[in-house]
Amino acid sequence: MPGVAHRGRGRRTMNEINMVPFIDVMLVLLIIFMVTAPLITPSMVDLPSVGKAPRQPDKVVQVVVAKDEHLEVKNGDKTQALSLQDVAPMVLQAQSGQPAGSVAVVISADRSVKYETVVKVMDTLQRAGVQRVGLSVQLARQ
Repeated sequence: MPGVAHRGRGRRTMNEINMVPFIDVMLVLLIIFMVTAPLITPSMVDLPSVGKAPRQPDKVVQVVVAKDEHLEVKNGDKTQALSLQDVAPMVLQAQSGQPAGSVAVVISADRSVKYETVVKVMDTLQRAGVQRVGLSVQLARQ
């Protein structure tokens, strides 16, 4: 029997593990992965592109998120500081009396503001029924 050493007095089992089959299996797996890795295509993420809308809005209400997460609403030439709960009613008031979709809301946030804060503002506006909510971006300077 393999794994049993015969010495003078009786049978004793060997305490060693044979590593050769393990190494053979690992080398075969390594070769399989090395051959198949170049054949796998990397996944691509289809990101939306920035384009022009078919019709520009007649009026734009801008919600500004400052560095200290302080909110301001700019409606034409009027600027008003508000809390998160008061932003949606103010925007809906600015949209009242206008045709649906003619007043767009643009969120302008400072670069250092947490993403979570911007999402909270967007969520608040969308829950209040604001149809068009966009983000203001600054194009990279070349």
